[in-house]
Amino acid sequence: MRRSKTQSYRGLTLRVMGGSRPTLGPGKVELIARIEQTGSISAAARAMGMSYRRAWQLVESLNHAFTRPVVTTAVGGVRGGGATVTPFGRRLVVRYRAMERAASAAIAAQLRRFESLLRPRTGRDKRR
Repeated sequence: MRRSKTQSYRGLTLRVMGGSRPTLGPGKVELIARIEQTGSISAAARAMGMSYRRAWQLVESLNHAFTRPVVTTAVGGVRGGGATVTPFGRRLVVRYRAMERAASAAIAAQLRRFESLLRPRTGRDKRR
């Protein structure tokens, strides 16, 4: 699986679970951010190298998991429809990123010690 360009915390991937299923993680947060940037689920999916169908499924799962819609959509029309991240969706991303920063800060010393145990990456490793 390819690393997200927007993922900024080395060694830490935060996934927020809702029951036994991941409700929010770096991929969904990136999708929300890209929808916000592009105004389109299909453009956001293309930018992430993901199929439109998968992006649509993720948007539906987000909207179903939370008490309010995260993304709203408009069908067709003169401007061709589009998608909008709701104010609730924007707040969700801000909260997720704050949790990610807090979790990263909480384990920073342990993470540095752990990373010191790893072999240095070579040019060959970076292609994987």
